[in-house]
Amino acid sequence: MRTITIANQKGGCGKTTTAINLSASLAREGRRVLLVDLDPQAHCALGMAVPEEQIDLSIFDCLIRQMEGEPLELSRITWQIAPNLDLAPSRSNLATLEPRLATHEDADALLERLLELNVSRYDYCVVDCPPHLGLLMQNGLRAADDIIIPVDTGYFSLHGLTQQLAMIEQEGERNGSNPSVRVLANQYDVRTKLAREILAELRKRFKDVVCETIVNFNTKLKEGASYGQPITEFAPTSMGARDFQKLARELIASEPAKTATGEILEHVERLAADAERLLATTTTLVDNREGTAAEPATPAGPVTAPPAEVLSAGAIVETAPYQAAPGQTPKVLEPSLSEWEPIAARPSPPAERPSPPSEPLSRAEIDRKIEAIYGVRQEGEALVFRSHNPDAGEVCLAGDFNDWMPHTTPMRRLPAGDFETRLRLPQGRYRYRLVVDGRWSHDHFNPATEMNEYGELNSIVEVKR
Repeated sequence: MRTITIANQKGGCGKTTTAINLSASLAREGRRVLLVDLDPQAHCALGMAVPEEQIDLSIFDCLIRQMEGEPLELSRITWQIAPNLDLAPSRSNLATLEPRLATHEDADALLERLLELNVSRYDYCVVDCPPHLGLLMQNGLRAADDIIIPVDTGYFSLHGLTQQLAMIEQEGERNGSNPSVRVLANQYDVRTKLAREILAELRKRFKDVVCETIVNFNTKLKEGASYGQPITEFAPTSMGARDFQKLARELIASEPAKTATGEILEHVERLAADAERLLATTTTLVDNREGTAAEPATPAGPVTAPPAEVLSAGAIVETAPYQAAPGQTPKVLEPSLSEWEPIAARPSPPAERPSPPSEPLSRAEIDRKIEAIYGVRQEGEALVFRSHNPDAGEVCLAGDFNDWMPHTTPMRRLPAGDFETRLRLPQGRYRYRLVVDGRWSHDHFNPATEMNEYGELNSIVEVKR
């Protein structure tokens, strides 16, 4: 299980909105997700339509029982919000926990120990922290594999981000943890000059720490929270849903490689041993056959048939030796020329004449050939998209024609690392992008592009009839 903690000491930067919608987007991508609310305000439950008066047990009960040495099963407090998505809610009584933890040894490790008991149940755990540095936030930071700091693109957020990063570094040195830290530009309004300048300064100052994804200002995110629904349910085709889907896939793309279990490795070793035994048996039979073929058959004495017959399907079957019955004239097996003639005596096929060397192609001709194979082209009524990504596990297509939802248009894998899909679209002009293992990019084999509102390139294709 990979634990992602959402933390920022500044309020109003969208921590809870990020936690709820990131969790829902990861669940929609097929990951099993647990959302843990460490904020006594209990806004995660509110944003998912779970009434506080119906919550009998909460994360408070799990943590206090963990401190007392009598762990409470996490499954007893979780609410299933959607397929693959569970919520461990909080209540207002969580605020009373910090004073009780003050004298407890390793008080900031309670959440980490609780999650260790449930690592096989979930793929991701998203933790929503309170907006101040205390033992609750320290628990979230210590348990984290990744820390995401949402930053609204305003002046005060930029000013406080340096202090937040320094605090996270100090906590890591104190408790020995080393999580990766990401800064998420949130509530970005491209229409304002200040937001554009703050985003440019974020990328300039913090470089690789800043997420590729930008969460744009979108009223649907606030409306969904007021209805108690994540954006994936309230407005799945909105810009907010696309932004969080892109963030989820950016995180999924950085997942460590899966390691095979001992049971799988043992099974693979058994299969390999069986294959080696089969290959050794087959090789011995073929070698025996080739050794017999070089010797002429003699009619003297009992005649023995060849040790094996080669069937038309290529299988090798052992046969019993032929022995004449008492008083019966032995049969003489006449070897056929095609079957028993030594290989060296067979005529060789005529040698082919080498073709004359062709003139090397110019760079422009090579580019034209590549464009004819990859990119996008129209064949009759079909629009053919083809991309070359030999290292990719999945390539999808997102554009105006599918509401920018890439999972609805996966590309079919072809040999040699190629991916292809064919669409029938009405006449018109369409923008699209490729999504390669969760990473969005324009079609590098299509020279027609235009800048989008995120400062990235969209590929362009026109359908003609």
